[in-house]
Amino acid sequence: MHTLQIGKYTLGSRLIVGSGKYDSFETTKAATLASGSELITVAVRRLNITNPNEANLRDTFAGTNVKFLPNSAGCTTAEEAITLFRLTREATGIDLIKLEVIGDTQKTLYPDVLETIKACEVLAKDGFTIMAYTSDDPIMARRLEDAGAHAIMPLAAPIGSGLGVQNRYNIVFVREAVKVPIIVDAGIGCASDAALAMELGADGVLTNTAIAQAQNPMLMAEAMKNAVIAG
Repeated sequence: MHTLQIGKYTLGSRLIVGSGKYDSFETTKAATLASGSELITVAVRRLNITNPNEANLRDTFAGTNVKFLPNSAGCTTAEEAITLFRLTREATGIDLIKLEVIGDTQKTLYPDVLETIKACEVLAKDGFTIMAYTSDDPIMARRLEDAGAHAIMPLAAPIGSGLGVQNRYNIVFVREAVKVPIIVDAGIGCASDAALAMELGADGVLTNTAIAQAQNPMLMAEAMKNAVIAG
């Protein structure tokens, strides 16, 4: 499988995993390593950058080749996301980020794409490498690319729903609309969903709940790994 290039970063795996909903940090690590992923997204608050004496994922993954992808989960405005990532880079040195600005925090967790674009413009000028979570709208995808995003992350379905790719045509349209990589994010419920996303032209897939909530997270992680390769 060819490497995935996101800005200045080269990844050997096209599968990106999340860090939420696991029963322990050790299970998170075991499943991530089983997936072959080299990039795990994590809410900034879970990096414990203000209290390094507490257990944290950075210690758990020490000595592995897995990189952290801080995300702005919980942010509802561009200003919140910008401030969060500036503080995170100052504390950790990490400049590869998953930008998400949520418009509906109560039900769908759908992104506020206009606020995301605002944040993207500022963060790109600040030198961040930006992976932008967005809707499956090809016009908004192009706007995000123009704003400086290094990868576009259109949702397949609502976060955590496991419904799979709900609009195949839109994923294809997003792929055609931008030159940067697209990573299908949110709603991937099983290995066949991941394979389909790749078949539709995605450059990679991000999944969390499907692995973390599986009866055997390590086995599901391996299935996702193989599905992305097959797709």
